[in-house]
Amino acid sequence: MRKCVCMTAAFAVLLALTAPSLSAQAKASADEAAIRALYTKFNDAFNNRDVNGVMSIYAPDVFVYDVIPPREYASWDAYKKDWDGFFAQFSGPIHNTVSDLKITVVGPVAYTQYIADGTLTAQDGTQSHIVVRSTDVWRKTNGKWLVVEEHNSVPVDLATGKPDMLSTP
Repeated sequence: MRKCVCMTAAFAVLLALTAPSLSAQAKASADEAAIRALYTKFNDAFNNRDVNGVMSIYAPDVFVYDVIPPREYASWDAYKKDWDGFFAQFSGPIHNTVSDLKITVVGPVAYTQYIADGTLTAQDGTQSHIVVRSTDVWRKTNGKWLVVEEHNSVPVDLATGKPDMLSTP
């Protein structure tokens, strides 16, 4: 009987020690799922030319390094203007996919890496295909995840100075 009580007590202590860890893992998984859903929302908005939908994942104080000039966008309004111009420039059919998404959640902050692969059609019908590497930093405020910093890039051939618009691993 005493052995059974000791084993039950040991199990209770073990459960008490691991419960917070399991709870944190469950919370991180829920946060990861929420961020993954926001990328789906972003990509759907992109493919539908919905600038407000695209911008809905960004914080008011977002800072962005993008692949096109200028070098940086230091506010939500500046980045929205960039998206408005982008969709105006590529007014024909567009299609983008987000792949290789990796999400790391650490409390109220997360960081992600992914590949955006897009085919864009300009007003004159010419198509462009571009593969962009992206890294985002997310912050959770009042239960809502928003991107606070983004870095988009393409590799550059240093010998020619030309971008590799179709980069592969």
